[in-house]
Amino acid sequence: MKTQKTKLDKIDLQILSELQLNGRISNVELANLVNISPPSCLRRVKVLEDTNFVKGYNAEINAELLNFKVTVFAYVGLESQAEKDLQIFENYISVFPEVRECHMLMGEVDFLLKIVAKDWDDFQKFLTAKLTQAPKISNVKTSLNIRSTKSLPGIPFEAII
Repeated sequence: MKTQKTKLDKIDLQILSELQLNGRISNVELANLVNISPPSCLRRVKVLEDTNFVKGYNAEINAELLNFKVTVFAYVGLESQAEKDLQIFENYISVFPEVRECHMLMGEVDFLLKIVAKDWDDFQKFLTAKLTQAPKISNVKTSLNIRSTKSLPGIPFEAII
């Protein structure tokens, strides 16, 4: 992965926006949408991938059809906010597949976790056997997700294109 600064033009931003909407779009379709030749489009996408503007591609999976019916948000407070302790917690939590997202926050809570489980019992087992056993935890508060009405990936390209 290159770490050089890359100046993005309007076409690069359009490519990123289209890829965010449909990561499976063919190169020919993408080139047509942004009004450039397919070889030029392919080169641009490769540069965007190599410079980490495109970090990866994935499918949006319907969790309920696979019997993952519980989504919980956990607000985690640590005893200390020393960088070493924050990293220890992040490393500890990173191995659990139930934790789908981990965000370090500024404010009353140190971390916000998104946890997905098959059912309430599975979540309770994760909470008591794994999450609350993390080093330096002072408190955990949870909120059960009732319904999600909006879940958009990435960034609002509408604001910059």
